[in-house]
Amino acid sequence: MSRPAVHPVEPPPLIDGRNDVAPPRRVRMKDVEGMPGTSTGLALRLCQFVFTVISLTVMATTSDFPSVTAFRYLVAAVGLQSLWSLSLAMIDIYALCVKRSLRDPAVITVYTIGDGITSTLTFAAACACAGITVLISNDLNRCNINHCKRFMSATALAFLSWFAVSPSFFLNFWSLASQ
Repeated sequence: MSRPAVHPVEPPPLIDGRNDVAPPRRVRMKDVEGMPGTSTGLALRLCQFVFTVISLTVMATTSDFPSVTAFRYLVAAVGLQSLWSLSLAMIDIYALCVKRSLRDPAVITVYTIGDGITSTLTFAAACACAGITVLISNDLNRCNINHCKRFMSATALAFLSWFAVSPSFFLNFWSLASQ
């Protein structure tokens, strides 16, 4: 049998009111690693958090990032992603500590929608910053007066964060579709 759900459920009613025949027990699918409440899911959340915090720190420590809208968008997107990842990592830690499964459809729906929104925002911001960084470095040849290396590293870390959020989004989406 799988682990119990987050909220205990009542036993199923007896068939036809007879006590001698119990309904067959339903066996749930095992928790797939990477799903909410698993150690791999926690590792993905922590990777997302670390990548976004480093990207946010690198971008925010440059003096001229507010001059470009794409860089401000990246700061906002990875800031939101870091808060989302940290809050879900805390929920995963709690679920692992009390040995509970987070297989509730409502919980997985919230995870899936939140991951979809934050991953889309992070990917769009990273793509916009990559375009601006290529423009500054290759087309304008102004890397000597700008912080190109910092911009490139913050953009690369935002892409890594997106790569870390994608497996959890797809696993949650798959879990919703299979229910």
